[in-house]
Amino acid sequence: MKVAVSATGQSLESQVDPRFGRCQYFLIIDTDTMAFEAIQNASAGAMSGAGIQAAQAIAEKGVKVLIAGNVGPNAHQVLSSAGIRIMTGASGTVREAVESFKRGLLQEATGAGGMRVGMGGAGTGRGMGRGMGRSSAAIFPQAMTNPWTPAAPMSSEQEISMLEAQMNYLQQQLERIRKRLDELRGSSSRDG
Repeated sequence: MKVAVSATGQSLESQVDPRFGRCQYFLIIDTDTMAFEAIQNASAGAMSGAGIQAAQAIAEKGVKVLIAGNVGPNAHQVLSSAGIRIMTGASGTVREAVESFKRGLLQEATGAGGMRVGMGGAGTGRGMGRGMGRSSAAIFPQAMTNPWTPAAPMSSEQEISMLEAQMNYLQQQLERIRKRLDELRGSSSRDG
């Protein structure tokens, strides 16, 4: 299966870029062979509409699945209409993210109703995909600055929505970590 992963570099050992529309590269990967092609994201520096432009570029590559940290609501709409499944919450290396996808450990982003897209929750689209990777600067250098800072001023309602979405995202990440720890503890007790 052909998948695209938002990445900070051009190899399978590059980190997943938590931002979709403004990531540096997309790796187009065959999940069966792990053969890949690195494509520079031409919309990374766009003044506006980066997510939509990136989604269109991915759709043109014929991928079936996108793996990213987060995807904004406008990009989600373009990807969904192209029939591309969107898996969010990915972190670590591109290789690790693809393996997590193959094992069913990533969450599929949903649209209306259960929308788990970007960080705006309600679709504010104000830079909400930024810095959503691991929060340790040693692991993910982009996180040295505040990853939750919006790109533009927001109203109180928008900020509340953003903070609620951030809280939900972090709760989901903690749950994934708990499940993985339980899996690892269970397998090491069987191994030992």
